[in-house]
Amino acid sequence: MATALIVLAAGKGTRMKSDRPKVLHEVAGAPLLAHALMAGRQIAPARTVVVAGHGAEAVSHAARAVDRNARVVVQAEQLGTAHAVAQAAPALEGHEGDALVLYGDTPFIRPETLARMERARAEHDIVVLGFEPADPGRYGRLVMEGDRLDRIVEFKDAGPDERAIALCNSGVVAAPAALMFELIEAVGNDNAAGEYYLTDIVGLARARGLTATAVTCDAAETLGVNSRTDLAAAEAAFQARARAQMMDDGVTLTAPETVHFAFDTVIGPDTVIEPNVVFGPGVTVAGGARIRAFSHLEGTHLARGAVVGPYARLRPGTELAAGARVGNFVEVKNAGLGEAAKVNHLSYIGDAQLGAGTNVGAGTITCNYDGVSKHRTQVGRNAFIGSSTMLVAPVTLGDDAMTGSGSVITEDVEAGALALARARQVNKPGMARKLLEILKARKKKAAEGAD
Repeated sequence: MATALIVLAAGKGTRMKSDRPKVLHEVAGAPLLAHALMAGRQIAPARTVVVAGHGAEAVSHAARAVDRNARVVVQAEQLGTAHAVAQAAPALEGHEGDALVLYGDTPFIRPETLARMERARAEHDIVVLGFEPADPGRYGRLVMEGDRLDRIVEFKDAGPDERAIALCNSGVVAAPAALMFELIEAVGNDNAAGEYYLTDIVGLARARGLTATAVTCDAAETLGVNSRTDLAAAEAAFQARARAQMMDDGVTLTAPETVHFAFDTVIGPDTVIEPNVVFGPGVTVAGGARIRAFSHLEGTHLARGAVVGPYARLRPGTELAAGARVGNFVEVKNAGLGEAAKVNHLSYIGDAQLGAGTNVGAGTITCNYDGVSKHRTQVGRNAFIGSSTMLVAPVTLGDDAMTGSGSVITEDVEAGALALARARQVNKPGMARKLLEILKARKKKAAEGAD
């Protein structure tokens, strides 16, 4: 039977010192909650329920951005993890399979780990995810008897012998949904915190003669985020993992520690990424591309052999065909560059399409906004746009067209035509010296008047 996913996301996160719900703070360009949902999505859940609290509307929006079928329920009072899971019961009415509980502030659980928990469920009624941190600190402890999990003890309620146990509780648990909710009904709050602990279902199950076990994972997978310091540590952990994976996949990072990836960055082999490059969400790069130093990309696709930067910014909707080049201090937005097209210097190309082989001179701007609406610029194949050309959209330039440097193009240019749109130059002999003398005299007079 398929598994239902329950993601706990009700905490405010007071240590974050933020009005934003804790699970909506971002790692690698995506909310913590999105990371948890994406991990859970790998098991193809029959249903997904997110338990929200503080900022429930914003949490709901973020959840449905990942899974549009996710049900969001509200835990009005935060009375503990068992109480939180209980809020999901009505949304899972009639579900006959398992339920898997994840946490919206724990973003790095691997799909492989969840798969191992599913396999363990075939032999045990309850499966808990455990880990062994370098410093067990205040984590709950898993008390094992061989391969059987006897009970989970919260740190506040643990004695010296239990606190000496190295195996800790991540909070992630899987069990038949009906059994989980039945056991939760029997959970009390007679403990040091006065909360209803989900962990108590293990002891209750064992008392009924049911079995429980623990599956272990690397401590890095269970990293939770409760503060800005934790958030920075989570970002660093994600980036370290992503950089290592990219290099394993055949991508060259000349200074790995300076490159930052988004949660969904895809880069093909034999791509070279120079120092201080930042990838926002939605970037795909085919093999053999080169991204030069200090460039920023988001919402962009680069075909094979494309070259970007240095100091380039590619914004959402940018498409570079094979061999296209975007150079230093160039910004491109919602625009496509055809095969081997070039925009090499100090230009802005927005809401435009450049044909294959077109060359755009330095300082060119597509004037795409009239103060109310955006308009497009269409440039054909093998056109040459002279430096400092203003292309006032909507405007179309045909194949092999050319513009003179400094032109302001407001009308369409037919294929093969040269467009010149600038005032005629007039030279006035000796006027520069005369003008300079007038200005100096004026300045001197003003200074004497001030005295």
